[in-house]
Amino acid sequence: MTNKNPTHSLKSILSEKDIPEHLLNTPIAELLKYHNLSLGFKECEKAQMAIVMCMDNRKQLKIPNKFAYILRTAGARITGSEFKLSFVIGFGDIKHVALIGHSNCGMINLMGKKDKIVQGLVQNAGWTKEQAENHFNSFAPFFEIENEVDFVISESKRLKEKYPNILFVPMIYKVEDNKLYLC
Repeated sequence: MTNKNPTHSLKSILSEKDIPEHLLNTPIAELLKYHNLSLGFKECEKAQMAIVMCMDNRKQLKIPNKFAYILRTAGARITGSEFKLSFVIGFGDIKHVALIGHSNCGMINLMGKKDKIVQGLVQNAGWTKEQAENHFNSFAPFFEIENEVDFVISESKRLKEKYPNILFVPMIYKVEDNKLYLC
């Protein structure tokens, strides 16, 4: 895991007994059971929760159809896109949100990836090198994450202040074992 100098540890969910009591009987517990414990899928008529997670293609959650609204964005950073979350909370009657970061996230040390990203934009998007560098320099500082665990915890706290009646649960998806961990 890229988590340099973690200030928080991860809690693995290997059985139902590992799910904290305050999460029992919530859609968050169901998410953990579906994904980590291979609970058989039930038929869902409407979304039970929202999931905010990174757009990384290595992560695929094991959940039933219609179980959750899923908002995917770079690094699971929803800053500037809160209306999407407001929509699912208001329109979809959602009261539970999992904020899922992941190991080996590309938004870690983003500045160190500048040359590859700029080169890719020049080759693939048809931009000039100057356009690509200006674009990168404008957005990379906003999206860069120091470490995934601290980020999802701080983002969960920030969102809880904005939406005080919603339960936000920070998690990490380890791409090494394809399991969810509580932060």
